[in-house]
Amino acid sequence: MRRRLVLKLINDTHHQITLKHHHRLLQHNQSLHTEQQDEKKPDPINPDIITTVLLDFLNVDEPSNAPQPFDEIPQGNLPMCYYSLLLEHSRNNLHHKVLDVFSKIHQSDGFIDGSGLTCVLKACDWAFNHFNHSFVKQVHCLCLKSRHEADVSVGNSLVDVYFKTNNIEEGEKVFDEMVERNRYSWMLLIDGCMRDGLARQALELFVEMQMERVTPNPFTFESVLAASAENMVEMGMQAHTQVIKLGFEEMTIVGNSLVSMYFKSGLVNDATRVFESMENKDADSWNGMIAGFVENGFDLEALEVFYRMRIVGIEVSQFSFGKVIKLCANHRELSFARQLHGFVMKNTYYFEAHIKTSLISAYTKCNEMDDAYCLFSTMYRFRNVVSWTSMVTGYLKNGEKEQAANVFCQMRREGVKPNHFTYSAILKAFPAVSPLQIHAQVIKTNYDKDPSIGTSLLDTYIKLKMTKDAVTVFELIDEKDSVAWSAMLSGYAQVQNPEGAVKLFTEMLKEGIKPNAFVLTSVISACTGPMASVEQGKQCHGISIKTGFYNTLCVSSALATMYAKRGNVESAQEVFKRQTDRDTISMNSMISCFGQHGYGRKALEIFKEMEALSLVDSVTFINVICACTHAGLTEDGRRCFELMVYNYRIKPTMEHYACMVDLYGRAGRLKEAMDLITDMHFPAGANVWRTLLGACHVHRNLELGKWAGENLISLNPHDSAAYVLLSNIYAAAGEWQERAKVRKLMDERNVKKEAGYSWIEMKNKTHSFRAGDRSHPLTDRIYAKLEEFRIRLKDAGYCPDRSFVLQDIEEDHKEASLSQHSERLAIAFGLISTPPGTPLQIVKNLRVCGDCHTVIKFLSMAEKRDIVVRDSNRFHHFKNGSCSCGDYW
Repeated sequence: MRRRLVLKLINDTHHQITLKHHHRLLQHNQSLHTEQQDEKKPDPINPDIITTVLLDFLNVDEPSNAPQPFDEIPQGNLPMCYYSLLLEHSRNNLHHKVLDVFSKIHQSDGFIDGSGLTCVLKACDWAFNHFNHSFVKQVHCLCLKSRHEADVSVGNSLVDVYFKTNNIEEGEKVFDEMVERNRYSWMLLIDGCMRDGLARQALELFVEMQMERVTPNPFTFESVLAASAENMVEMGMQAHTQVIKLGFEEMTIVGNSLVSMYFKSGLVNDATRVFESMENKDADSWNGMIAGFVENGFDLEALEVFYRMRIVGIEVSQFSFGKVIKLCANHRELSFARQLHGFVMKNTYYFEAHIKTSLISAYTKCNEMDDAYCLFSTMYRFRNVVSWTSMVTGYLKNGEKEQAANVFCQMRREGVKPNHFTYSAILKAFPAVSPLQIHAQVIKTNYDKDPSIGTSLLDTYIKLKMTKDAVTVFELIDEKDSVAWSAMLSGYAQVQNPEGAVKLFTEMLKEGIKPNAFVLTSVISACTGPMASVEQGKQCHGISIKTGFYNTLCVSSALATMYAKRGNVESAQEVFKRQTDRDTISMNSMISCFGQHGYGRKALEIFKEMEALSLVDSVTFINVICACTHAGLTEDGRRCFELMVYNYRIKPTMEHYACMVDLYGRAGRLKEAMDLITDMHFPAGANVWRTLLGACHVHRNLELGKWAGENLISLNPHDSAAYVLLSNIYAAAGEWQERAKVRKLMDERNVKKEAGYSWIEMKNKTHSFRAGDRSHPLTDRIYAKLEEFRIRLKDAGYCPDRSFVLQDIEEDHKEASLSQHSERLAIAFGLISTPPGTPLQIVKNLRVCGDCHTVIKFLSMAEKRDIVVRDSNRFHHFKNGSCSCGDYW
């Protein structure tokens, strides 16, 4: 019954639909418009009723083999019915049905006008993503064939669809060939350029549009202001003046665009002024202010805007709400985070997983892991890899590696696959997790070539001193970023492998990768090692100047440290003076530099400067007390310690006490050192006892040294320094049997004494020597020079201090043993290998003995040479018979 009704309505009203919608169809069917048919014509029926009935019928589910309503319609009546459906489907955005009806019209040779083509072009964007990409061009050809390309609406639709389908050239071509253009045409073209990232081209079109005296509409300004934010804020300011002239400043959409442009250009004050002048602010206006303040680092201002939003009752977007929660996390605002938590529980936000994840992050940064875990537990159905990773990183940031490992294991048991962030985080849980097992999982999940995971893996292997494995991981990374290169270079620096670092850095430059400040810092740090070449550090300095990073704080601090550790304190000081910005780390490094070189007064000057700038911290006092120790400024060091305790209220650590024991011990004030150890509020550690034992060795205090040595051995039975220092004290006192007992105890416990050696760099080649060494090719000349030393020293009245020979041998042999110490061999080689007057720099892995210290002072005067000796403790600058240490060696 319903089918018959539909067919009757179609047949009875076909002519009325024809008259209303397509007059041209009447010309093709003149036989249908005779006077007789006009007399038989039924009463007018609204065409919309027919369309509604047709659509209603088409929505009824019937068997596919059931006869269709159009099957019984005369062929001459079909095109008009299809056309009505085409328009209706377009109004309802049923693009696939639009194209289906269009296909039927085309097959039946039906006529379609500009309005119909506009509907089809509207559906072409959907067709581009689902069918052949040539479909748009086919429709374009039909427009040309039917001569509808001159229709402005058709032209606009063609421009729009070409830009939406990433065919920019065709879209511009259509625009250029349009006979008639309106404001909408220009808006489509400008907006299309912006969608495709052509900001400069969009602004050029805006200028051209005005030259043709086409007035922009508010939507055009929206695109133009967005384009101006791409480093062309001057153009945006000019557009702002036009907005005011045209009276568009009161429109919310334009105001929001202006605010966004100024924020993206970093002009926060201008953005704020525009916002405050807006009379009609919507939710986008307020949320845009929050996002803008956050992006420019104005966190407190963003929170203030959020507070004002809540007062005026504006709804906060999920994006802005997430931003505010992150601000709470960054500023450790726990109470505010709890208030926001309560807010989301009262609103639909509570069901959003990413909002809960942000709250978890806020709790973890506020050290509230219990609250974080409770919230995480409520997300059972919504847990994803992001929320799991947030919990893992939260436990790690709070130092709970075991809990982080447990959460990671639970995550794996529940079948959630970790991503590269998860793997990068869990590797920091070592030793709670096995890096080898994590590495195996990484390989199984094909993440082994990911830069972030590769960087974390190689960093872990470097900390485990597994350098070869770190290099293997580094080589497997497909696209090495600057972080990966920097991490590998830092690894070479940690294991004191400057050659590997320089080689890797050279490889990086050959691959055309420009080093950044962090990469340069890593390679410069690698050049600070005792085995590094002086020239390598200078070359890195030159590269930092060429790349423009030499004045960056981290690079300049690394350069100052490098020069200081290479014995060139003057260059270190010059680099420090040129720093435009200084922080606590750079100034602490310079204090340490001056201290190691014996410039205690200069170290105190920087300390006073730090006090004036309020940059003093706990490390500062360690460095300044050490500087006073090396310069013999005992009272200044004591005052600094008291200043730390009573003025700055800094609680002394074990390292502070060790520095004070060293300060008193070097000055021979062993009783004060013992009183300090007794008054400590915690048991003395190995470092304190080692320092006291060293002082007892210098000042030949057998009883106190024996007590300190026993305490040190009990705390650290595998520390070779404890046995060596104690045996040396016994040897200096002539207690050979006691010395033998200590040596025997070393053998029983398999404790190996580090062999002493010295080295000197000559023509980019390092020459190393041991005591009594005869392996060097120039051995004969070296020992001849030593004999020359002996004669000249004897003529000058030198008498060797045999107490520094810690072996039970004949007196004559003791003198010979002293004359063949490794530092003397290195100096002799330097003297015969360089022209007269050339400064020498020697490095020794142990402390310089007192007798060698006396001899080198004499040689600096006799040979008229500046000699720098870097031992395990400090730098000694010998010049004209004196040393920078003031004999506080």
